[in-house]
Amino acid sequence: MSESSAATPGAHPAEPHAASISGRLNWLRAGVLGANDGIVSTAALVVGVAGATTQAAPILAAGVAGLVGGAISMALGEYVSVSSQRDSQRALISKERRELADDPDAELAELAGLYEQRGLTAETARRVAEELTEHDVLAAHLDAELGFGEDTVVSPWAAAGASALAFTIGALLPLIAILLPPAGLRVPVTFAVVLAALALTGFASARLGGSPALRPVVRIVLGGALALAATFGIGSLLGASGIV
Repeated sequence: MSESSAATPGAHPAEPHAASISGRLNWLRAGVLGANDGIVSTAALVVGVAGATTQAAPILAAGVAGLVGGAISMALGEYVSVSSQRDSQRALISKERRELADDPDAELAELAGLYEQRGLTAETARRVAEELTEHDVLAAHLDAELGFGEDTVVSPWAAAGASALAFTIGALLPLIAILLPPAGLRVPVTFAVVLAALALTGFASARLGGSPALRPVVRIVLGGALALAATFGIGSLLGASGIV
C-alpha cells in the first residue's frame, strides 16, 4: 500500500487530493506554458527569417538568440511571480501563528465555525476542531482557512527551473526541424513538426489535468498555425522587397 493511500483511508487510488493536485498543477502550468512558448516563439522566429532568406546562418543565429533569451525571460518571469505567491503564503502562515499564540480559544471557535458552515452540526464541528487542534493546530487552521499547508508553499526556484527547461526543450524542436532539411523543405517540415508538437503538449496537458483533450489540442494547434503563417508571410514580404 502506498504512503498516500495509508494516509487517506478510503481514498480512490486515481483520485488526487488537495496537496498532491496543487503541486502537480503548479508544475503542469509552468512546464506546459514554458514548452508551448518555446515551441511557438522560436518556430515563429526561425520561420520568419526563413521566409526572408535561405541562408542557414541567419536562421541559426535568430533561433539560438530566441532560445536563450526566451528561456531566461520565462525563468525570470516565473521566479518573480512565484516569489510573490510564496511571500504571501509565508505572511499568512506567520499571521496564523500569531493569532493562535495570542488567542487560541477564539481560534478554536473560528475553526469550529468554519466546519459548521460546511454542513456539520455545532457539536460535531466543535469535536472535529478540537481533535484536529490536538493533532496539529497550525495545519488544521491553514487547511480550513487558507487551503494550503506549510509543506505546499511554492518554490520560485523550482518553478523558474521548470519553465526554463521546458522552454529550452520546446525551442529546440523547431530549431532542429528548420536546420536539418534541405532549404526547399525547411518551412514545411518545421510547420509539420511544430504543429505535431503543439498537439502533443495540448493532449498531455489535458490528460494530466483530467479534462477532455480535443478542445485544447485544436485551440493550441490553430493558434500555432496562425503564428507561423503570420511570421512567414511577413518574412517573405520583407525578403521580396529587398529590405533584408
